[in-house]
Amino acid sequence: MNELPETQERLDRRTLVRDVAVFQFKLIVDGLRDLVLVPVSFIAGIVSFVSARDDVPGSQFYELLEVGRQSEHWIDLFGALRNAPREVRNRVRFPEENMDQILDRIETFVIDEEKRGGITAQARERLERALRGFQNR
Repeated sequence: MNELPETQERLDRRTLVRDVAVFQFKLIVDGLRDLVLVPVSFIAGIVSFVSARDDVPGSQFYELLEVGRQSEHWIDLFGALRNAPREVRNRVRFPEENMDQILDRIETFVIDEEKRGGITAQARERLERALRGFQNR
């Protein structure tokens, strides 16, 4: 995402209290948005599928995703990190792959196994082991 601009090196208590309060408010707004998106995205997916012409899915679902992406940017849930000391911002690291890449790998694995005649007990064990490894990270 966007690189956070450098700010003060020393965090004062007032800024910390403000950031905690704003974060709580943003969590509520983000949660409400997600609560609305669950049924609306399902409906938009069905409408997109049903209204498809010439075997091309409709755009309603993807328009909703764009609204969701823009609202995520607008909410800027973790914007208070701008006030965090540099060493805190650089301390925690997630794996290089994002959730879409991990799900793509799982999907490819399942499709390949299905093409080979279904998911065998051995393949199921390998998939479960991979998922346990992901959870342990």
